[in-house]
Amino acid sequence: MRVKVISRSTDDYTRERSQDLQKVFRNYDPALRSQEKAVEYTRALNAAKLEKIFAKPFIGAMDGHIDAVSCMAKNPNHLKAIFSGSMDGDVRLWDIAARKTVCQFPGHQGAVRGLTTSTDGDFLVSCGVDCTVRLWKDPMLKMVDNSDRAGDNSQPSAVYTWKHAFWGADHQWDGNLFATVGAQVDIWDPDRSEPINSFEWGKDTILSVRFDPGDCNILITSGSDRSLTLYDLRMSSPARKLIMKTRCNSVCWNPREPMNFTAANEDTNCYSFDARKLDEAKIVHKGHVSAVMDIDYSPTGREFVTGSYDRTVRIFNYLGDHSREIYHTKRMQRVFCVKYTYDGTYLVSGSDDTNLRLWKSKASEQLGVLLPRERKKLEYQDALKERYKHLPEVKRIVRHRHLPKPIYKAANLRRTMMEAENRKEERRRKHSAPGSMPVQPFRKRRIIKEVE
Repeated sequence: MRVKVISRSTDDYTRERSQDLQKVFRNYDPALRSQEKAVEYTRALNAAKLEKIFAKPFIGAMDGHIDAVSCMAKNPNHLKAIFSGSMDGDVRLWDIAARKTVCQFPGHQGAVRGLTTSTDGDFLVSCGVDCTVRLWKDPMLKMVDNSDRAGDNSQPSAVYTWKHAFWGADHQWDGNLFATVGAQVDIWDPDRSEPINSFEWGKDTILSVRFDPGDCNILITSGSDRSLTLYDLRMSSPARKLIMKTRCNSVCWNPREPMNFTAANEDTNCYSFDARKLDEAKIVHKGHVSAVMDIDYSPTGREFVTGSYDRTVRIFNYLGDHSREIYHTKRMQRVFCVKYTYDGTYLVSGSDDTNLRLWKSKASEQLGVLLPRERKKLEYQDALKERYKHLPEVKRIVRHRHLPKPIYKAANLRRTMMEAENRKEERRRKHSAPGSMPVQPFRKRRIIKEVE
């Protein structure tokens, strides 16, 4: 007769030290776990609810300006530093971690419209409606060394006066040149007092400029004549121009897919384009109820943030047609500029109420150091929400966002107007000759023509 004896080593289940965790063995055979899916669904539901409970995106406000914040710039070598310019001509360097002003750069006699830093962070460029471009050497000196030995960097190293007001500035991602826009596009070398090159296409004001991250010779501008224009520094004239029905206030390249860019439009939408195929938008990002004023991509290229005249900040997935998050406060007024930090963890918004506000890019993310067990638990909850996101109850909780009453009413009114417009167009099509009114997708509807 054979007798089966259960034998096991004590090392398999005994802790080496009393501080160690108890070893637990589980059998993952689905036949033994008949309620596995029901248990996981309940966990996913609880994870979605907990995410809402812990969603506290607002970190703090940085007060100091005495007029509206009009533009911001980041320093690629300092994660916790950000520059801001205001309508009264004040330029400040902020310490995001301490949420205080490190130093000021006085001198502008009017609104500061453009701020940008060099690739190595050695100088700051500011320009405004007083027709001057100011270069500030070693702008991070006070951030690195707070003592009196650090010297005074509050005086510009160079001041260039030009013929027209400036509305924006940007520096090459890899190079020494920077561009300013206003009545025309001017390309500057920091060692020269006049532009080394100028481009002009039409007589309207150019509002914003951005250099391509993938090719330092290509840049894009948006103008008040409702145009998006591509320029190549190796050519003597602009390359291509796209004219839309409403103007774009700002434009930004995707840092991970440098052939794609997204434009923040006056018609409350954002439009993502492929620079090689401008006859239609790749994606239309909807959600805002008023003009979108500024846009900035995350360093990962998978999300971008927008600031709007409707007093909200929204985060979009780069392939999503509706926003993932909506941030607002009672005190925050019209948002004129937004920026992602270089680690993609925080957002900074500048608004009409003179404040800069610091937000988390993930509303329910826990700040500080996470233990390995905490990190695994959060990853498990995220995986559960991803697996059960299509089920109605989980989907409803994850998608719900509280909106201020004026924005909620404006969104409903806008939806009603769009539905009425679509019904009217459909009725016209039914009562017209076949083929006389072809259906035009919304991605092409807002584009008038492309000029080369």
